[in-house]
Amino acid sequence: MELRPSCEQCDRDLPPESPDARICTYECTFCVDCVRDVLAGVCPNCGGNFERRPVRPPAQLAKHPASTTRVLRT
Repeated sequence: MELRPSCEQCDRDLPPESPDARICTYECTFCVDCVRDVLAGVCPNCGGNFERRPVRPPAQLAKHPASTTRVLRT
């Protein structure tokens, strides 16, 4: 899992431990506010639903760091 660093809609920071990150089956990443208020719970990229992104334990995060690549919808 990539653990993308930001919301693809509003570019809000979503660090690996964030409880506000939501992902679809393809790991498109959005904040909880955009999923609820803008996207109505439907991924604009694949049409799927969202789930809360799991939090990687710190020891595993050290071995397998989160992505630093920001993705924005255009």
